[in-house]
Amino acid sequence: QVQLVESGGGLVQAGGSLRLSCAASGRILSTINIGWFRQAPEKEREFVAAIHWFTGSTYYLESVKGRFTISRDNAKNTVYLQMNSLKPEDTAVYYCAASYETHWPLVRPGEFGSWGQGTQVTVSS
Repeated sequence: QVQLVESGGGLVQAGGSLRLSCAASGRILSTINIGWFRQAPEKEREFVAAIHWFTGSTYYLESVKGRFTISRDNAKNTVYLQMNSLKPEDTAVYYCAASYETHWPLVRPGEFGSWGQGTQVTVSS
């Protein structure tokens, strides 16, 4: 089982930046995939980005391409989501999740078995 803890959320003005962190512990193998999802009030949980731990392959939601960057630090067992040019519609609770599914890319919440507690991101206009 993998344990995940997110941090780095907060309040930022439109056009600003935030960097979210997802610290992983427990049973971590090189084949793990880490994803970021978000959920706004009264909306379904939405895929944002994913990274394959070993290959470094990444995949993004179309609307965040060019603004968000997912990366990992193997030594720290941490995945980051750098969010630039933030928009009010990016406001949501952001979650990181882990999966050992072998296909790629992974974009459905049901494909991820471990989840963090979430961190709030609020972008004011």
